[in-house]
Amino acid sequence: MIGLISDTHGLLRGQALEALRGSELIIHAGDVGKPEILTELRRLAPVIAVKGNIDKGSWASEWPATAMVEAGAATIYVLHDIQELDLDAAAAGIQIIVSGHSHQPSSTEKSGVLYINPGSAGPRRFRLPVTLARLDLAVTPWNVTFVDLLRE
Repeated sequence: MIGLISDTHGLLRGQALEALRGSELIIHAGDVGKPEILTELRRLAPVIAVKGNIDKGSWASEWPATAMVEAGAATIYVLHDIQELDLDAAAAGIQIIVSGHSHQPSSTEKSGVLYINPGSAGPRRFRLPVTLARLDLAVTPWNVTFVDLLRE
């Protein structure tokens, strides 16, 4: 299982850590907010993280804007804002795109590519849900499950 998280904005909830426990890999799609978030996540599993628009300063200067991850039979491309995608994922051999930024959880398929936004796991904005996602590549079709972090 791959844990997908984004837009923590400096807040890593206990519920998020619990939901990500058991992950083989954690992907953070940007707007981390502070480096300690990644330190905590690395206690659970290896972490791939990209820089979001709020990730400024020396602590984030070395983070990439995008990342390519091989996971099982899938090639996963990670970026913060899907509007900045500047490649044809299907033509590039990418099966999954993970992004954040919008704070809205979604999973859609277009031209054979699975696009996932785990939503925002940080401070609640407006009436948007507070979520992360789990991606199971061991089943076909791949399974994306969203976890509502505020559900009692």
